[in-house]
Amino acid sequence: MDSSVRFELLDSILLIHLESPDQFPRLTRAVLRQLLARMEKVSTEASVRAVVITGTPQAFCAGADLEEVSALSPVEALRFSALGQSLMRAIESASKRVIAAIGGHCLGGGFDLAMACHLRIASSDARFGHPGGSLGVITGWGGTARLPRLVGKARARELLTTGRIITAEEAHAWRLVHCVVPPEAVLATATDYARSIVQGAPKNLLEELLQDP
Repeated sequence: MDSSVRFELLDSILLIHLESPDQFPRLTRAVLRQLLARMEKVSTEASVRAVVITGTPQAFCAGADLEEVSALSPVEALRFSALGQSLMRAIESASKRVIAAIGGHCLGGGFDLAMACHLRIASSDARFGHPGGSLGVITGWGGTARLPRLVGKARARELLTTGRIITAEEAHAWRLVHCVVPPEAVLATATDYARSIVQGAPKNLLEELLQDP
């Protein structure tokens, strides 16, 4: 199934919707290029003051398209990895705050995408993991560096090597996500956080919200 990206400007909040006919958005080369191009523009856009990235109720993002990846030559695979890394760095270093509104599955490269964001809001049915670990496949998009910073080396090692999937409650207990809300409230909650940033929340509140979990 082909995945796509839809951009929506809500006041001064840029909503990025990851979409797919099967409800499991994937980070294809085309999607990565669209996301990277848009994130590179965000820092200079006066009309955008915060960004929210979301997926479908079934999946925030199911990671790379394995069918596409398996057909890549070694050189193409290197370029694909570099493209994903460029996107994650662009999100992490963005001058505008980027919030992930996570529902359903958040796996592989989709997990890397969420970790690159500054804030993560999860629905109660969200699930996180790098299932490639059980196959001996390690992410090439920065997850091996970001995950230990967020949850510590021991927990990161467990997830990256076993492929274990954790619940939203576990992710919150590990300080991987900032809060857990009902599935129907995840996008509204993320948008409310973005609106607080746009409208100028009190400095102490912003410091609390934006510090690493």
